[in-house]
Amino acid sequence: MEPPPERPRDSPSVADTAAEFLSLIGLKELEGCLFAERLAVVAVGASPRDEAQGQWWMAAQWAPYQQEGAPMQSCILVQTRFRGKHNGVLVSSSLKAYLTWQLETLEQEEQECLELTPHPIEKRTHFVSHEYGMTVTRTLQEGGAEPQCHSFSYGRARLRARLLEGASLLLLRVLARRRTMPPGLVFPAINSEGDLCTFSYSALGIQRQAVGSAETEVFVIRRAVRASTGAPSVWHSSFLPSGHLAQLMQIGAPVLMLLQDESILSKSGRFAPQLPFPKEPLEWDEDMELYSYFLDRKEELQLSHAAYLQQHPEVRALLSDFLQALLHQQPDDTISFAAEFFAHQRPIGSPFASTGAASPLPSSPAGPPPANSK
Repeated sequence: MEPPPERPRDSPSVADTAAEFLSLIGLKELEGCLFAERLAVVAVGASPRDEAQGQWWMAAQWAPYQQEGAPMQSCILVQTRFRGKHNGVLVSSSLKAYLTWQLETLEQEEQECLELTPHPIEKRTHFVSHEYGMTVTRTLQEGGAEPQCHSFSYGRARLRARLLEGASLLLLRVLARRRTMPPGLVFPAINSEGDLCTFSYSALGIQRQAVGSAETEVFVIRRAVRASTGAPSVWHSSFLPSGHLAQLMQIGAPVLMLLQDESILSKSGRFAPQLPFPKEPLEWDEDMELYSYFLDRKEELQLSHAAYLQQHPEVRALLSDFLQALLHQQPDDTISFAAEFFAHQRPIGSPFASTGAASPLPSSPAGPPPANSK
């Protein structure tokens, strides 16, 4: 495994300033940024009500994470998906990142696919953190050819306060909800190719923007990705006060991501909660794209449910106690039995103490101990 070419090290002041800024982000502040949202992909210059050419989706939520040989921990799972067309070619990309609440990346995978006929191109970049630092693996698959893989690593000393793409997306939500940021905000970073770079953020102020046929105020943030070679990539992100995106645009790209559903805005122009997946008629056998979204959503729900059960072990004990009582009593009216079971509470230390729920089983009269007891 060959290390990447040596690059100039970050000045201590950049990493120190970035680390101090990240340390001031509170857990409660991050929890306000955990939600799902969806934007339409439209051509640059198109009307906000023009037909979408694709879809961009992002979600952040608590989820369990475990590396081999390590204990399971609760972390933040950030996911994005993009699907659209560029010059008539179907393009899709995805990101899945597991983060600590200090925005350190535990693991991240980015995938990009160009569905060229008959030789599709798929590119993956996988990042995984370990005790010695972080390993990056890049994989390129062209058609039916053998995949080309290249791996390299960064030492832990070079990862201090360094952001990856998933962490940057979550940080943008934090900045958007604050609606303010210090000037010259720069973080050491690693880009989607696995190269060392910097992410810089600056506020472009409050602007008016169309959402469907409505108009609302948005807070615009400019993010620039600068590597040691090549021109920087610049993104403009427009946010509602809640931290939800109204527009996402990469400067120079032929398409942008736009919020088209004005029904999520109240009369005051503020964000009204929306379902990340509005109810739509689905043709499972005919529309493979919708079926793919269904499978992705299923995986997200499974992760969310697993995280909840991990954080609330009493749920399993509660259900176990209820089933034990139900099978012992075998009542004719299971609904009334369940209502009685869950309506009463008994102090810890009594029967069914694992949940604190009252036992509907009849009390047994005291009797002699078993014959083999001492």
